[in-house]
Amino acid sequence: MVKTRFAPSPTGNLHIGGARTALFNYLYAKHNNGIFVLRIEDTDLERSKEEYTQDILDGLKWLGILWDEGPIFQRDRMELYREHAYRLLKQGLAYRCYCSPEVLEEKRKNALKENRKPNYDRTCRDKNLPHSDKPYVIRFKAPLNGHISFNDIVRGRITFNCEELDDLVILRSDNTPTYNFTVVVDDALMGITHIIRGDDHINNTPRQILIYQALGYTLPEFAHVPLIHGKDKARLSKRHGATSLLEYRKEGFLPDALVNYLARLGWAYGDQEVFSKEELIEKFDLNHVGRSPAIFDMDKLSWLNSYYIKKTDDIILAEMLEHVLEMEKITIDNREKIVPVAKSLKERSKTLKEMASMAKFYFIDEVEYEEKAKEKFLTLETRQILEMFLNEFENLHMPEEESEKKIIEDIVNKTNRKVVDVIQPIRVALSGRTASPGIFEVINILGKEMVVKRIKRAINSIS
Repeated sequence: MVKTRFAPSPTGNLHIGGARTALFNYLYAKHNNGIFVLRIEDTDLERSKEEYTQDILDGLKWLGILWDEGPIFQRDRMELYREHAYRLLKQGLAYRCYCSPEVLEEKRKNALKENRKPNYDRTCRDKNLPHSDKPYVIRFKAPLNGHISFNDIVRGRITFNCEELDDLVILRSDNTPTYNFTVVVDDALMGITHIIRGDDHINNTPRQILIYQALGYTLPEFAHVPLIHGKDKARLSKRHGATSLLEYRKEGFLPDALVNYLARLGWAYGDQEVFSKEELIEKFDLNHVGRSPAIFDMDKLSWLNSYYIKKTDDIILAEMLEHVLEMEKITIDNREKIVPVAKSLKERSKTLKEMASMAKFYFIDEVEYEEKAKEKFLTLETRQILEMFLNEFENLHMPEEESEKKIIEDIVNKTNRKVVDVIQPIRVALSGRTASPGIFEVINILGKEMVVKRIKRAINSIS
């Protein structure tokens, strides 16, 4: 059975790259009727924080990337890693090293400066040094020659020369294990069959393969996915939008849109751009993951998000909009407005935050006029239009679109103006801006009482 995992470190918020890795593992497992595991790699006790763990869990849940097993925390498995390290030590496949890591690092740097291959210091190796009270690390014995090869599902066959590998520290002097060791122990014991991760982990793979072999565990298959870059071809960073995943929720992106977009960052299925989650599970495979870096394009994500907004049921969209309005501290005086407001704005909104901004005028007592809109459309010249509209509108027993259109037509005929010249002052009076949904939609959502109130206020604002 296929078994994949997502194993983030809680030393920072979940970001776009991590979310895509989680998604690829999830989709591959589900495509093959397998199991998806969430493992939190929190052995770095100093940098790991509970708030980051919660951010990871919340981000995955928001996207609908739900795990079958976990979350499993490495901090609860420390004794297991120590047992494995000392097993290798007992078998002669690892050794105690009393040399200062700082000294070894200095030697490595000096070799690189002099354009020499790092002559990894193995002072303590194969010397059967007696146990000492001096702090020591446990190092894995890497082969001194030969090569390590593996078939990468995305990149094909990859080979490393063993002489390029150092004797990896697997247990630090404070008795805590290192990443390359814990990941092998966990993946082996959890039965992970496919390791799908970013290609920045390629250099870790030969070291991990050697540890698998030393421990007598079956090797999984590896798939290293190219990293995500910005439009400038540089590795994705905060300036490209690589903030916490949950920032996209705050900005008003829909989870289905983001899942769709993340899946297409490096994976393709013909020319198809839009996929439901069910389609992604049905069609996703690793053979169609490209080798070139995926380019993160905020414009494309925004377009896809607007598509999903348009396709969302009005009632569901209204619930989403209400949540964003609450986050924006906008008081909802009449909940019955939410659905028609969402319906009126869905065709022109790229994000829910943008929709909330455009919807604000429906829910506040007094609109704020855009300066240019006020200067152009709330003038002595347009005051007559507003007064004529108010007089006729107040006399309507039951405002309806047909009767409202008739009022506009009558004003156009009496003043010899264009329709737009009549509608725009009314629009600004009601919304505070020159762009809004259709004027009759606005009137009917606001209701007669609010329309009258706002028209009167606009007239009074004209000096």
